[in-house]
Amino acid sequence: MDIARHEPPGHSLRVLFATSELFPLAKTGGLGDAAAALPAALSALGVDVRAILPGYVSALDTVRGKRTLARLSTGGTLLLGRTPDSFLPVYLLDWPELFRRPGGPYQDAEKRDWPDNLRRFAAFSAAAARLALHGDGEAWQPDLVHANDWHTGLLAAFLALHAGPRPPSLFTIHNLAYQGNFPLPEARALGLPEALLVPDGAEFYGQFSCLKAGIRYADRLTTVSPTYAREILTPEFGAGMDGLLRARAADLVGILNGIDTALWDPAHDPALPAPFDADHPAGKRLAKEALRHELGLDPAADGPLVVGVNRLTEQKMADVVLTALPALLDEGAQVVVHGEGDPGLEAAFRAAAVGRETRLAVRIGYREELAHRLNAAADLALTPARFEPCGLTTMYAMRYGALPVTRPVGGLGDTVTDIDTANPTRAEGTGFTFAEPSAAALAGCVRRAGRLFRDPVAWRRAQRAAMRRDFGWEVSARRYLALYGDLVAPAVQTAPRLRVLAAAAEPSVPTAPPLRLEAAA
Repeated sequence: MDIARHEPPGHSLRVLFATSELFPLAKTGGLGDAAAALPAALSALGVDVRAILPGYVSALDTVRGKRTLARLSTGGTLLLGRTPDSFLPVYLLDWPELFRRPGGPYQDAEKRDWPDNLRRFAAFSAAAARLALHGDGEAWQPDLVHANDWHTGLLAAFLALHAGPRPPSLFTIHNLAYQGNFPLPEARALGLPEALLVPDGAEFYGQFSCLKAGIRYADRLTTVSPTYAREILTPEFGAGMDGLLRARAADLVGILNGIDTALWDPAHDPALPAPFDADHPAGKRLAKEALRHELGLDPAADGPLVVGVNRLTEQKMADVVLTALPALLDEGAQVVVHGEGDPGLEAAFRAAAVGRETRLAVRIGYREELAHRLNAAADLALTPARFEPCGLTTMYAMRYGALPVTRPVGGLGDTVTDIDTANPTRAEGTGFTFAEPSAAALAGCVRRAGRLFRDPVAWRRAQRAAMRRDFGWEVSARRYLALYGDLVAPAVQTAPRLRVLAAAAEPSVPTAPPLRLEAAA
């Protein structure tokens, strides 16, 4: 599709990219990486894209050149700065009462959800809607709004319910399991429009769902892999939203996420002891030796080094990995687990390492540089999941020559080709997959991988195939660009199915007057 025929005259396509995470300003998982990389790829294609993010402490400390654009009548302030790496323009909603807090974007230091999360992200969505509808006061106003995950679901609703002209909206579902569901009286107390509080709006089994608001009201929908787009139309993977998603299936497309291949590049990674690539693997051996020394693992072990860099949750099958640990160690593997998540699982992994320190290393938390070193050192990457929208961790691993051990669900099925060990010359084989989400199946898959590991020629062939997979963003960014082109066509902006729902109400957040952008002093 030729995007130029849909562009407004006189300027490049302007896109407001709304997200609750954006690396390196704020990140808890793959959303932060995708929200950084896709706008950068779109900018390289000529799109005038700007992000908007809550003003967390980490974001305020990390953004460069920030300045005040406007003040909100409720006390928040709209800032504009740039990311320190890609120089992407970023608006920050600096609202100290809501966002300047210890802990993470959604939880406190004890991993308890902030009790006012609905108000926080309703305020953020309302501010983003104001920016989309009225501009930033410096002649920048988007032609299109791209909202991401439940935190911005109300943004799509606020735009759809606006009575006047508005930019079209695209809503991306990064993980359907995270829905932003809150008690319906809490939503009513915020003064949200009544149209949102009924089953035809964002009411969801007696609760108010921010994710449903995004799915219900956005002009178009995407999710982060083609397979996941098909899976979420079924009761098994639809998380209760499959009926609504089937009703909107014509507006839904799966576009596989990419990775930042400059940031995740073993040939130019400052976190590694030595560079390497698919044709020059010596640096990978040095990375393995250095990591074993760093973590106190036996340097003479001859089995594969198996690394799991993932959230410690049931979705990521951390409970299954824990159960399978004895079998993996009995097979002669060394195992490293790095991640955070369920406190009970964190404690169980720590306990499992006691007395096995030369064979099992557990590092709770997440450190970006350590994740790079682990992928560089690993022979195998544990990336199993009960469901997986995309699976960036698997792409990172393959880029660094760590062959994934995983299940072919969602994006994992779109990125990993199982290696047929009976015919190890298959050049397209890039990892090892298993079907049953059980410890026995996982251990059997690692055992199968171990047999190939003992054939150095076949192993190097598989590593090269994995490392040569192109997981860059350009192809996916072009697909988004084509979709943007469809959205800015005039017909979309007068979509009858959304006009019926229109209400003469401006985006507002309760407990405070309507949000108005006022010029900064």
